Amino acid sequence: MQAFRTYLADFVSLIFPQLCPACRASLMANEDILCTDCLYNLPFTNFHQKPDNIVARQFWGKLNIEGAYALYYFNKGGKVQNMVHEFKYNGMQHIGNLLGNMAGKQLIQNPVFTTVDYIIPVPLHQKRLKTRGYNQSACFAEGLATSLSGIVELNNLIRTVATKTQTHKSRFARFQNMQEVFAVARPKVLENKHVLLVDDIITTGSTLEACGIELLKVPGLKLSIATIAYAE
Repeated sequence: MQAFRTYLADFVSLIFPQLCPACRASLMANEDILCTDCLYNLPFTNFHQKPDNIVARQFWGKLNIEGAYALYYFNKGGKVQNMVHEFKYNGMQHIGNLLGNMAGKQLIQNPVFTTVDYIIPVPLHQKRLKTRGYNQSACFAEGLATSLSGIVELNNLIRTVATKTQTHKSRFARFQNMQEVFAVARPKVLENKHVLLVDDIITTGSTLEACGIELLKVPGLKLSIATIAYAE
């Protein structure tokens, strides 16, 4: 009976194939979300084993952080870009949950991240949130929380200004675009806590820096950063 069910599931997948969002290959019955090849062979950074990794170095002299991390390297036109696009724009929120869970399993191997009290996603402005229907960074945060001890804290770090896309801006223009965009609504909750600030992609780090500046105004707050990918 089990063999028949497996055969039937594989047959249905041939007619109505579910595709891997990274490589777009058809998923087999025993595969979920990502194909086996992508699950194990996408370009992992292993930054959880490298305290002075390139993400951490982006914030030297800018933010006082405990640790910084990205799960993957992001290359234009690559599989990680395909996956993030599906996750971010085509409603595949479960990708973010999966990647968060995977990242969390790496981060718990690093003592810095085992003391996280709250996981805070970079917020979207309400207009963009209404249009998209979800915050991709919040999906990633929820996945992280399944492996880390931190609690996902939503609607505390808020975006007060709706900014235009950062995609084609220079580093300086991105930084200027992020000035006075964020605010902490309930700072008392975060006093003397270790906060893990999370986003999908880090390029110049200007958005995370702007968020971090506001968070570090909270007395006693310790800050770490995690993203799905680092864009080289």
